[in-house]
Amino acid sequence: MNSLKIAARTDMGLVRENNQDSYSACELEGGAVLAVVCDGMGGAAEGALASAEAVRAIKERITERYYSSMSDISVKSLMVSAIEGANKFIYDLSLTDEKYNGMGTTVVAAIISDEYVYIAHAGDSRAYKKSEGQLIQLTKDHSVVQRMLENGEITADEVDDHPSKHIITRAIGVDSEIKVDFCQENFDEDDMLLLCSDGLTNFVNTEDILNIIGDATFFEFADKLVNFANQNGGGDNITVVAVAY
Repeated sequence: MNSLKIAARTDMGLVRENNQDSYSACELEGGAVLAVVCDGMGGAAEGALASAEAVRAIKERITERYYSSMSDISVKSLMVSAIEGANKFIYDLSLTDEKYNGMGTTVVAAIISDEYVYIAHAGDSRAYKKSEGQLIQLTKDHSVVQRMLENGEITADEVDDHPSKHIITRAIGVDSEIKVDFCQENFDEDDMLLLCSDGLTNFVNTEDILNIIGDATFFEFADKLVNFANQNGGGDNITVVAVAY
């Protein structure tokens, strides 16, 4: 296969006074790529610290321990343990000072290697795969409204405007332990991976994301998606990481 390419951008948006999102995207051994997006919460500085430290801890562990001939189960174990390690670090940090109480961060992490993409996540930052003209959501939000939707308490049309929309049910650093969801999907040469914080998906719908991707060159994707979210209000920090062959 061709080598992987990366396009990424993070932006404060038009309403927030600081950026609590963090991301990293880098090459691993054998031409694989690691991408991580975290969306911090808590006080302004504390949320930014939580997301930055989570990205750092996850990247550090995976880059140190990943190798190209790893089995699928080993990749899963590495990704989950990296997030669990970040969780322990942020949780322990939150206990050191009252100002850190309640700090935490969402996480969505991906490794693309050859014909597969591996996803590990907690919270409502998302992973999508563009494949054959469709945008497929690979992650399921860990949020109050998602749980209400699954329980039949609200309809899909009620999700976007629900007052509990921003309440998440899982995040790094909130508890001493964290449950991490994982999935593995095929990834073909014509596919594209999109990782993002909810500052994108709360202001840009799936159809618009597809249209923007279809009308831009690869290295314009992140800029155009962030700009469109800002045009639609920019009510939150926005982070986009795109990876493709």
